Amino acid sequence: MKVEENLYYAELFDIYRGLLTKLQQQALESFLDENLTLSEIAENEGVSRQAVKDSIDKALSKLASLEEKVGFHKRLKALEGEIEKLKNKTGED
Repeated sequence: MKVEENLYYAELFDIYRGLLTKLQQQALESFLDENLTLSEIAENEGVSRQAVKDSIDKALSKLASLEEKVGFHKRLKALEGEIEKLKNKTGED
């Protein structure tokens, strides 16, 4: 996963974390926040690498679907852009 994509999903995870299953939350936390490999997560959880991959893929898909429906991340980024414009106009850092 590319760095930009990883950051995007980490931000979505921060927003929509509570809407995922506990297993999906644990897998994504290990993958996105702790930067563990699929093999490391599988070893830690005592499951197959494929099970971890499936869980992460489903969780990422759900995050993307939630963002498509709700659009909170998009709105948040737009507001951050507006705040930055206002800061630039007023000369604040």
